[in-house]
Amino acid sequence: MTDSSGRQSTDRTSSSEVEALTELESLLDRSQDTHLTAAEVEILDQLRQLVLDGQPQTPTARSQPPPHKNFTTEEEAIAELRDLLFGPELQAKLDKSQLRVEDVSRILPEAIILRSLQDDQLTQAAVPTVEQAIQTSVKRDLNTLSDALFPIIGPASRKAAMAALKTFVATFNQALDHSLTPRSFRWRLEAMQTGKSFAEVVLLRTLVYRVEEVFLIHRHTGLLLHSLAVDLTATQDADLVAAMLKAIQDFVQDSFKVKQQDRLDALEFGELTIWIEQGPQAILAGIIRGNAPKELRENFQATLETIHKKFREPLLNFRGDDTPFEASKPYLENCLQAQYQSTPDKPSPLLLLLISGLLCTLGWWSFMSFQARQKWQAYLNTLNSQAGIVVVSAEKHFGKYYISGLRDPLAVDPIQLISDAEIDPKNVVSRWEPYISLDPQFVTKRAKKLLQPPETTSLKVDRDGILYMTGTAPRQWIAQAKKIAPNLPGVTQLQTEHLTTIELQELLKTKTELERENLLFINDRSQLLPNQQQKLNKIVAAIQKLTKMAPILQKNVRIELKGHADSDGSTEHNMDLSKARAKQISLVLVSRGIRSSDLTTIGVGAQEPWQQDVSQNNPEMNRRVSFKVFLTDAP
Repeated sequence: MTDSSGRQSTDRTSSSEVEALTELESLLDRSQDTHLTAAEVEILDQLRQLVLDGQPQTPTARSQPPPHKNFTTEEEAIAELRDLLFGPELQAKLDKSQLRVEDVSRILPEAIILRSLQDDQLTQAAVPTVEQAIQTSVKRDLNTLSDALFPIIGPASRKAAMAALKTFVATFNQALDHSLTPRSFRWRLEAMQTGKSFAEVVLLRTLVYRVEEVFLIHRHTGLLLHSLAVDLTATQDADLVAAMLKAIQDFVQDSFKVKQQDRLDALEFGELTIWIEQGPQAILAGIIRGNAPKELRENFQATLETIHKKFREPLLNFRGDDTPFEASKPYLENCLQAQYQSTPDKPSPLLLLLISGLLCTLGWWSFMSFQARQKWQAYLNTLNSQAGIVVVSAEKHFGKYYISGLRDPLAVDPIQLISDAEIDPKNVVSRWEPYISLDPQFVTKRAKKLLQPPETTSLKVDRDGILYMTGTAPRQWIAQAKKIAPNLPGVTQLQTEHLTTIELQELLKTKTELERENLLFINDRSQLLPNQQQKLNKIVAAIQKLTKMAPILQKNVRIELKGHADSDGSTEHNMDLSKARAKQISLVLVSRGIRSSDLTTIGVGAQEPWQQDVSQNNPEMNRRVSFKVFLTDAP
């Protein structure tokens, strides 16, 4: 089995080598191709002579295909071709991977530097690998990365905290220095005379320097890429300023004998100074008021270098579209720096006393005003929470409150709420327009007022406008209410499932009372006991009432007379006796005016005793006729 697998492997290897030799011969036969140059044809002929014949081919013999060289095996032919193509030195490098790694390591640093100078594709390709490496390092050991960043994060955090604290203290001290001093009053007077705000005057009088606006300009075209300014001194046309700066620089270079590499660094106009920093592709210009330190120039240079690094491609490919440079705003904001100074003045004691009195008066007035506003707001909140009241407007003019809106006639009186809020009604001018509120409680009140339900009936409207009627009421009132209620404002549906007519209730009551009655008979006879006559009269009256009320309520009534017997005697005898008793009562009822069609009789013998546990002690209770009333809807 091993010989067979080895033989198959050898066959596959021979087959692959034969295919390779066939493709090489096809390539070498291209010397007849008319599209090849004379030099290419000559090289192919020489290669064919070396591979197939082992001898160079003369130019005169090119037209005839050379005879094939005979090799002992195909492996020898391939080995000879490999020696001819690669040579001993190159073949040694291919066979040893370590030599190939050393060759690549020698040229890899130069290749990376060269590629980085061409574009940022190498950086973009390396970002995912670096990010994955950082994530893996953090997951494996967080301390490794934190220890490496500690020397940077610590000083940076302390520096930021100290800068923020220093700025806060300086601002707080400045506000105290300029709030209650004679100089502040002079500045307030100056602000009123010049039309400037007091804050602007303070800033200008205590200003050491301030960068009021910065411009990022494309160097070659002079077009504005982006600009940023403080609120008080925004330039009307930043594009015009950028063009003028470029024009001034071109004018100086063209009109005076300056070197081409010389650049315009600063311009002065009264209180303003324009600093200009120039880079290979962009210019950064800042308008400065006051005397700026040299550290600010270094800040400008660092910002311009950062912008060149971050926006290298947009700067090189700029064709007038400044959209990509909107992202430079954070870097330009770093240039809008300012520094102020102040000389503290000691306030006058008399001035402090006067200001203290004014502050106390102002505080008392503010407290009273605040308290009055709180009461008024509480009153408005109370009004808005009341059903049937809609506040449209509420204002205060010259110490009086004016309020207007809509009010349902059933809503609470707003004047009463004013008194409850401890507000003088004389200071409130109200104007309320009547309207119909669809709040459920008002719809319910209007329904009760219009329908006037009996005391046994309750009405309630829910949020969906459904009017629920529950309890009992006369049939005529119910019919009238069903006609009127759907037309009430706010009522969308009428629900009378739990509303019963008084007549029906009386009918059901009579039915229940009749079904509780029993007529007792003499033992083994179909005659009533002597004391049952009064009960029989009551039963007749109840049946007459049922038969009279049922048609009014569109009901059919049927009364079942069920005869019973005690357990004495045979079953057949007791069954006949019970039927005779039921029939006897039926005849009595018919003789009293009851229609025989409303009556049915059955006998059950001793099968349905009155009470199983007491039947033996009261056997006369089983010698009876009971009643069952059936009410059905009339067709």
